[in-house]
Amino acid sequence: MQKPLTVLNQAINRPVIVELKANREYRGILDGYDPHMNLVLKNAEELINNEVVRKLDVTIVRGDNVIYISP
Repeated sequence: MQKPLTVLNQAINRPVIVELKANREYRGILDGYDPHMNLVLKNAEELINNEVVRKLDVTIVRGDNVIYISP
């Protein structure tokens, strides 16, 4: 069994899906993270209720809002 931070480390520079509170989601390339699950995504799309609302070159997602991260 792998630890969560090990899985995140293996997902660096790969596409991820990040589900947030309030039916929000980000899809992008994981560029970095910290132990608080704050994430840096590049080439990201922000989705609300499964609809793309904007595209971002780089964004930081605060770990407090993360429900799950899928590599």
